Amino acid sequence: MIAALTLLLVFQLVGEVVARALGLPVPGPVIGMALLFAALLLRGGPGENLRQTAGTLLQHLSLLFIPAGAGIMLYGDLIAAEWLPLAAALVGSTLLAIIVTALVLDALVKRRKAGEDALP
Repeated sequence: MIAALTLLLVFQLVGEVVARALGLPVPGPVIGMALLFAALLLRGGPGENLRQTAGTLLQHLSLLFIPAGAGIMLYGDLIAAEWLPLAAALVGSTLLAIIVTALVLDALVKRRKAGEDALP
């Protein structure tokens, strides 16, 4: 478990270094996750140790919401004062995600149908 956690943290660190060195507007952990994904693709998937550690982390995922909840409690007044822009951003980003998902799904269905029609 320690080796798998170390591996996850090393990829996060590498992502942070890449993000800061290149001045990218993407968070380091996201870059690290993409690099981990690429490494796992090249390796043929995660080992059993990494799989078990990831499963354990996912079982306790709800603990990661505690800092967000504390932030909401701490900045409740600011959130109440800025509720309209926050609500607009929430609704807008949700609608945008739904629209993009629908467009991608439509394109994939058309592509699959075109591939099936091309078969003899």
